Amino acid sequence: MVTEIASGVGLWLVDNTQRLLVTVAVLGGLIGLKQLVDRWRRDREVTPRIALVISAVLAVCIAGGLSSLVAVWGLTGTLYSAYDGVDLGRQIANIVLSVVILGGAYALSDFVGHLIKDLAREQNAISEHEREILHRTTQITIYAFALLVVIGLFTDNIGSLLVGAGFLGVVVGMAARQTLGAVLAGFVIMFSKPFEVGDWVVIGEDEGTVTEITIVNTRIQSFDGEYVMVPNDTVTSNPVRNRTRRGRLRIEVDVGVDYETDPERAGEIATDAVSEVDRILDVPAPQVVGKEFGESSIVLGVRGWIENPSARRRWQARTRMIAAIREAFAAEDIKIPFPQRELSGRAETGGFRLADGEQSVTERPSQDGTSVKKQPQSSEGEDDD
Repeated sequence: MVTEIASGVGLWLVDNTQRLLVTVAVLGGLIGLKQLVDRWRRDREVTPRIALVISAVLAVCIAGGLSSLVAVWGLTGTLYSAYDGVDLGRQIANIVLSVVILGGAYALSDFVGHLIKDLAREQNAISEHEREILHRTTQITIYAFALLVVIGLFTDNIGSLLVGAGFLGVVVGMAARQTLGAVLAGFVIMFSKPFEVGDWVVIGEDEGTVTEITIVNTRIQSFDGEYVMVPNDTVTSNPVRNRTRRGRLRIEVDVGVDYETDPERAGEIATDAVSEVDRILDVPAPQVVGKEFGESSIVLGVRGWIENPSARRRWQARTRMIAAIREAFAAEDIKIPFPQRELSGRAETGGFRLADGEQSVTERPSQDGTSVKKQPQSSEGEDDD
């Protein structure tokens, strides 16, 4: 069975080699022509009138190429037989008119697309993803209207077709309601504009830079180099934090100071240190706020602002803030406490003896409730407290 099928396919390929080559040549020529026209348009400023003429010529070339394929594959006789016994002149006229309508729809959609692109370039009110969505929506509308007109040329009962199409649309909508929800959410994003391409956003648990916004999903590049595709309905159903929109971002570094240190003095020193960091803005000015009483320190929040925020700029500024605060505190002899433990042994046991046997260590809790590590004592001078 398989051998017979393979043999039949081989014979068909041998008999239709020339037709296949012509088909590939025609389709390749049409695709190449379309790409050349698009590249030519990108490199030059094209007026709307010239763009309309180019689109019309391109539509004629596509219609001519498809007609030539019909002739090459000998489908003209099939079409003639299909319309045998009917008003052939009227059907041929309808076919020609259909080709003209579809070609005109293509030319019009192509012209409108470039017109929208020119308007978006001249006016910053329309972003790139809004332009793309508007273009695709207009394109679908034009093609749908043209298709209805073409169907109306060949049938007088278009109402029943519309009813059937509506019923089919309901069935498809029930089966693909999640996708349709994402599409509707895409329009919501288009009009509400919570973010744009290049913005640094946090959507639910995903954080990164927006690389592309389509009618169905939003693509984000995380700071780990991963690409995350978030459905638009997920975007609209979760809080969205845009850290780029305002053009500046506040950075906060928590630092602890010893309880014996004056918090106000430590805050002034930290403020002066952060003010010297090159990425920190002078306005709004850096500030320090008290946050809490920690186990071994008073926790201060040191705040500063950066402009044109990005993940890289934030981490650079944060690193420099930490280094500046540490150096300033060290210069002013302000201690940054860290967890410590004090050890002592029971006097009657001689304490804890080290490996060399020359010193012993005793264990006792610290008086201030903190954990402090204490240097080992000799067994002769052991503390009995």
